[in-house]
Amino acid sequence: MDIFNLAFYAIVCGILSAASPLLKHMPVRLAVGMIIGVVAAAALPAIKSAIGV
Repeated sequence: MDIFNLAFYAIVCGILSAASPLLKHMPVRLAVGMIIGVVAAAALPAIKSAIGV
């Protein structure tokens, strides 16, 4: 994993962990985490090509 991918996922996970106390039930937190993970993984190639990495 290159440094760009590592930084990208660190930012996504940091934002998600900051928002997690707002979600009280574990199934909701799990579902939100899974959705955000899929969206982040799908968006990464587009972000990398947009900034020329």
